[in-house]
Amino acid sequence: MIEKVSNAFRDVFKTDPIVAFAPGRINLIGEHTDYQEGFVFPAAIEQGIWVAVQKNHESNIRLYSIDLEEEFAFSSTDFSPKKGHWANYAMGMVSQLNQAGFYPTGFDLAFGGNIPASGLSSSAALSVAIGTAISGLFGYSVPKKSLALYAQKSEHVFAGVNCGIMDPYASAFGVKDHALLLDCRSNTHQEVKADFGDYSLILVNSKVKHSLADSAYNKRREACEKSVRLLRPTFPDIKTLRDIGVSDLETVEEILPAELFPKAKHVITEIQRVFDAVDALKKKDLLRFGQLLNASHASLSDDFEVSCEELDFLAAKAQEIPEVLGSRMMGGGFGGCTINLVKTDYLTEFETRMNPAYFEKFGIHPEFIPVKIGDGARLIS
Repeated sequence: MIEKVSNAFRDVFKTDPIVAFAPGRINLIGEHTDYQEGFVFPAAIEQGIWVAVQKNHESNIRLYSIDLEEEFAFSSTDFSPKKGHWANYAMGMVSQLNQAGFYPTGFDLAFGGNIPASGLSSSAALSVAIGTAISGLFGYSVPKKSLALYAQKSEHVFAGVNCGIMDPYASAFGVKDHALLLDCRSNTHQEVKADFGDYSLILVNSKVKHSLADSAYNKRREACEKSVRLLRPTFPDIKTLRDIGVSDLETVEEILPAELFPKAKHVITEIQRVFDAVDALKKKDLLRFGQLLNASHASLSDDFEVSCEELDFLAAKAQEIPEVLGSRMMGGGFGGCTINLVKTDYLTEFETRMNPAYFEKFGIHPEFIPVKIGDGARLIS
């Protein structure tokens, strides 16, 4: 990929670039807890986005998408979002750098990647890679946390996506063979060794995305926020559901209406599962870790109701296999991927077993994506 992106840059812009990289991410556990200032447990992966960049001594910023084979240019001093366009990720990062007191002048940029499926945060990886490349090119000393925050704000303002901090944070701070216990209130993290021994992580892409995902996401957020308002008279110190412990669930159930309690229950128990998963990995208790993945899926499906028939089928089918320690949906829901912890020498058989079963049920061949935990964003050359 380094050679591919560098050569494409030379072909288009006729000069030699420097190259930066930012990875996609997986989330081991901790789904739909981030917007309640909870805890999540993501990790960077080896797949990602490569960005080649060089100054052009002009006032224009010229972009080239290798995968789309498209060019785009804008003035470094006068630009605004272009609805639905991939260039928004570059414009958004330049805008954030400008607001922080950095003023990059004209440069050329080409990018490409090998992130294979939805749900692995290619947009966050692109934003962080662009920020890393510009920072390196102009000699800015931008802290990783700032790059992550700039990437988040860039997506909010220029791409129109109300994303959380987890994706760009994991892309910026990832460490090979480690997951990040990320506190979404303080935006701080602990590195946790992720040693899976004789087991490997593999994603199964359902290749479906149901249209109700966005509206359901907004409704889940509203349900959580309403629950906090209703709980505050009894728990006056709470700011979000993160401040409620599993020992308080009985009281929470007495207070909340029947339609709200399961959503609050998921957030409260999922945060506890994050801590339990961290503890299991530290103790190298992979059986317990897998059980927590299964419990997470059940909660996301039954209580939070963000799964779908295809994801439930993939998780249940995987959980039937003795060589699979755990399986759950990963991401926002209503499609996308499951994440599975599978015995390494069974990976080929796992695909052979899952593929025909899913095709028979839904008429779709799923995509199988082995992932390894890698390092975060960096300059390569």
